[in-house]
Amino acid sequence: MEGSKDALIELAHYKMPFGKYKDWYLVDVPEYYYVWFKQKGFPEGKLGNMMVQMHDIKMNGLEELIYNIRRNFKK
Repeated sequence: MEGSKDALIELAHYKMPFGKYKDWYLVDVPEYYYVWFKQKGFPEGKLGNMMVQMHDIKMNGLEELIYNIRRNFKK
């Protein structure tokens, strides 16, 4: 369970490393961007996995959970 907590904290603080939304927190990137990647294919590796998770979070309206984690658990 501790690994899940750490993964959520990392996800809450992770920033997009490229493109139009470079340096934006993943949670702040618009949902349509994740939908586009879902259609075209997410990047491989850690970033891709985080983007898939964020897509699922946004599709289920759980962004506030990530905002709360970012506020309450510093990186």
